[in-house]
Formats: sequence, C-alpha cells, structure tokens
Amino acid sequence: MLMKFFATYRELTGCKELVIPAPPTAQALFDELIRRYGPAMQKKLFKSDGELSEDAILLVNGRHISHIAGLDTPLSEGDTVSLFPMVAGG
Repeated sequence: MLMKFFATYRELTGCKELVIPAPPTAQALFDELIRRYGPAMQKKLFKSDGELSEDAILLVNGRHISHIAGLDTPLSEGDTVSLFPMVAGG
C-alpha cells in the first residue's frame, strides 16, 4: 500500500511517502502510524476524548474515509492512502 503524507504530516514523519503492508482498516493504519511516530502523531490524529480529529483527512484512493466506512474503512495492498491536515485559505 502506498501511503502519502502532506503538509504537517510530512514534517512529522520526515517523508513524502512510504510503502507499507496494508493494515485491515483505517483505524489499524492510524494505530501503526502512532506506533511509528509516537505521541506527536497521536495528538495530530485524535482529540483528547479519543475521537478522530477534524484536522485529520484520510483519503483512500481519493475518497474521504467519512464517505466509506469511517475508521472501519477496509484497506488493501493496491490502495493509495493520503493523509492531509485541514487547511484554510483565502
């Protein structure tokens, strides 16, 4: 599975993209990212109450996980997964 990082997530991970074995779900992917990148990643992905942060935008093959199955969104080896922070401009 190809994992792409953008903006602050790229800064946090120190990489633009990486190839990893596909975890079964988006939640399992977040768990793996927290394992790899520690508390700073957890703080970016989840609010203090354990809910997914509005700042974390995860796209699977170009579709936001909220339009698939949320944290239960299944992942597979051929997927391209992109992680973005919420950004505003004007």
